[in-house]
Amino acid sequence: MPMMILKRLMMAVPSLIGVVIVTFLLTRALPGDPAAYFAGPAATQEAIEEIRGKLGLDKPLYQQFVRYVADLAHGDLGNSLTTGQPVATEIRNRLPASAELTLLGLIVSLLIAVPLGIMAATRPNSIVDHACRVISTAGVSLPVFFTGLILVYVFYYILGWAPAPLGRLDVFFSAPPSVTGFYLIDSLIAGNGELFMASLKQLILPALTLGIFSLAPIARMTRASMLAVLASDFVRTARASGLKPFTVVVTYAFRNAMIPVITTLGMVFSFLLGANVLVEKVFAWPGIGSFAVEALIASDFAPLQGFVLTMAVMYVALNLLIDLLYGVIDPRVRIEA
Repeated sequence: MPMMILKRLMMAVPSLIGVVIVTFLLTRALPGDPAAYFAGPAATQEAIEEIRGKLGLDKPLYQQFVRYVADLAHGDLGNSLTTGQPVATEIRNRLPASAELTLLGLIVSLLIAVPLGIMAATRPNSIVDHACRVISTAGVSLPVFFTGLILVYVFYYILGWAPAPLGRLDVFFSAPPSVTGFYLIDSLIAGNGELFMASLKQLILPALTLGIFSLAPIARMTRASMLAVLASDFVRTARASGLKPFTVVVTYAFRNAMIPVITTLGMVFSFLLGANVLVEKVFAWPGIGSFAVEALIASDFAPLQGFVLTMAVMYVALNLLIDLLYGVIDPRVRIEA
């Protein structure tokens, strides 16, 4: 297993190098001039050129890239021109908000999709099976921002059940003392139940938006994998031995069907990292996705590069975690490794 981890990490290095190069070139190819943006519409050409020189944008592209790589080697992602803060600090402060939302959305989808896929596989062509297909098709067809706007319109504007979609907390509450950066966990650590409920209410609609978006592939893969395992010989033998149906389905069938589900789960999590950007804008969520969109509008290179590099590192770490889960679920993977 340690050798497998080392090989995966070595394979990730070229990918990260490619991400750094492509991100740098794409940000320079974006329309707009950061110097002109920050100089203002009334600035003279001399003022714009002065700002461009201070930002280092007047130098050749290869010199800008060498400077960028040298800063990365020292752990420096640059400074954001829009906020004036180091990009690493901004990402560190905003990442827990995005992670809390993404993880809760993934949990919501798992709680719905996995039982739905199991029931659809154990009852083929039943109402549950047809419902699974309809929900999966609807979830994968609706754009995530459209789902979020519909939920806001129904549950906030019409019914009034949900709080205003204006960030992580209502204006009447203050953030809990930061321990993990997750408001749900930090409010429990502080022993503040009222703050926990306020944080949870703000999370419900955006997490449900991500959950609806991601449950379709998980439910479909769970159903397909369970159907294949339930038709295998060892499941028929377990049933013929007189074991309870629950034991056969959960203990024998579902564990052997988990490998494709875990693979799909990793892909869905990576999709959620991208969909999170739109959801954060819809719900005014102060995460790294909204930070990247604001930087894109302002042609602010450093936050965009830091955002893409952070997403790439998280994706590599996620794939490594999935490989480790393979070994935990199926010992044969460890033997083959």
